[in-house]
Amino acid sequence: MIDFGNISYLKNGNERQKRVYDVLIKHQIFDVLVEFDPILTGTFPIEIDIPGSDLDICCYFRDADDFAELIKKSFCKHTDFLLSETYFNHQKTIIANFNVEGFEIEIFAQNIPTKNHNAFKHMLIEHQILLQRGEEFRRAVIDLKLKGDKTEPAFAKLLDLKGNPYQAILDYNIH
Repeated sequence: MIDFGNISYLKNGNERQKRVYDVLIKHQIFDVLVEFDPILTGTFPIEIDIPGSDLDICCYFRDADDFAELIKKSFCKHTDFLLSETYFNHQKTIIANFNVEGFEIEIFAQNIPTKNHNAFKHMLIEHQILLQRGEEFRRAVIDLKLKGDKTEPAFAKLLDLKGNPYQAILDYNIH
């Protein structure tokens, strides 16, 4: 099983994953975020990224203001830097977006341990589904994404899951 908590697995991945690793290391993104238990989630870790896919990084803050200040100080020099605060699932959330060497990076942080973030849970479940269903299924997910579907709706459509696709993936029973 891949240890998604450590980005070193990207070094041995496909060409895009190797490029992601190089960019994250070169710009010390995870070094800056280390105290916030960063995890790269989303499409790149499980090889279903498409052109324009962003790098989603989940973080766990204990103090939102301290986290926001560090993010501003560390990443404001990057292209299209934007920092926002909102509430997501009734949790205060800090979101930072910026571009680095052609990659859009989104840092999504809450006062929730990163392994409890829905994005991480989605990714683990989707990874298991991809392992079970194989390459043809992976290609079908990518094809739907290329046609405009988001990741969870694409999985839900292919698995014939009903209701909210984000919840349906969380509830999916991997057998």
